[in-house]
Amino acid sequence: MTDTDDHKAKMQKLQEKHRARVAGASDPGRGLVLVHTGEGKGKSSSAFGVVIRALGWKKTVGVVQFIKGSWITGERQFFQRHGGVDWHTMGEGFTWDTQDRDRDIAAANAAFDKARAMMESGDYDLIVLDEINIALRYDYLSADQVLDGLKARSDRTGVILTGRDAPDAICAYADLVTEMTEVKHPFKAGIKAQRGVDF
Repeated sequence: MTDTDDHKAKMQKLQEKHRARVAGASDPGRGLVLVHTGEGKGKSSSAFGVVIRALGWKKTVGVVQFIKGSWITGERQFFQRHGGVDWHTMGEGFTWDTQDRDRDIAAANAAFDKARAMMESGDYDLIVLDEINIALRYDYLSADQVLDGLKARSDRTGVILTGRDAPDAICAYADLVTEMTEVKHPFKAGIKAQRGVDF
């Protein structure tokens, strides 16, 4: 058998296995819950990639940002210019900027109240809860509170939760959990965050 024949035979076996797995899969009849967490960069970036994918299929999308506040980001500017996303930036900035726990808790709860109303409305195919895991990490929200909201969502609605340190209970409930692992980061070499790459 030549290398070409051998490769073809291997690929045919892989194709058969993949087709069998696809044939055995089913649609759960509800939107999925995805968690993007971990120490590495790319959690929100990945979520906004899914937003673009959803928009490509003419899905209805909402975003609630929990921490970033008035910080100007490329993705926010893009969707403000091009539309298609119901966007709500509700945080007051990074936790080390406000330095006021009561304000941070109030802001996180207001953001989650908005997110919960959106999740329950039945108006959205996808909602991104950007940096909600940070609000959970600092106990501005409880995991039980967020789980109750996820469980009460419309069957139509999928949700992506981003931010490092996602609680175990949220990860256990989710359909997909991706952990970003940092291997190397320019900031550790003294390089400032760059527009269009980092924000």
